[in-house]
Amino acid sequence: MSSALRNAVKRKTHKERSQPSARKRFGLLEKHKDYVLRARDYHKKEKTIKTLREKAEFRNPDEFYFAMQKASTKDGVHNANQHDPERYTAEQLKLLKSQDAKYVHLKAQVDAKKLEKMKSSLHRVGEEPQNKHTVFVGDRPKEKKRRNAEIAEFPKHIESERKKAYHQVQVREQRLKGLMKVAEGMALEQALRGKGHKRKLEVKDAETGQKTTVFRWKKERKK
Repeated sequence: MSSALRNAVKRKTHKERSQPSARKRFGLLEKHKDYVLRARDYHKKEKTIKTLREKAEFRNPDEFYFAMQKASTKDGVHNANQHDPERYTAEQLKLLKSQDAKYVHLKAQVDAKKLEKMKSSLHRVGEEPQNKHTVFVGDRPKEKKRRNAEIAEFPKHIESERKKAYHQVQVREQRLKGLMKVAEGMALEQALRGKGHKRKLEVKDAETGQKTTVFRWKKERKK
């Protein structure tokens, strides 16, 4: 019999034995493959513990490595503060921050130009058309009624466009304020990362009475 016919013949379905009703409290019945996985995991952990115990027994109590000065333990787990080769240096971080600040400043300039263009076009929104609508006496009554309705709806359309344009301008202004605030914060952070003796001051506003943080740098002679 060929392999194709052998596979085509209907075979008996072998069912796995389930957990007896008296032992349902123990959950599913463990099969041999489950036992093998559990046994391998247990012996692997047992071997690891045995190796660690041997290392602890044969360890020299007077041994010392310079790496021990940076190493520490947290909740009984050894934590070696190894040097990360991918960690950025202070100069690299400063360069990345400056690039981000330039990008935010560029976006703020683009939004400012768009906002100025939108404000200049606001006075043209809702202007009445130059051509005049003339209704002839010889038109039919239905045509006259339709044209009169269009003329009556024209101011509503103008008001809707005007509100939409002003809303877009307000959204752009809020976005520009947010970008400028972020750009100022990044510029301040970049300046604080630089060299020079600086002092942090709390200045109270005379009008609002709120305190703001101000940094002042000591004047240094440039070579």
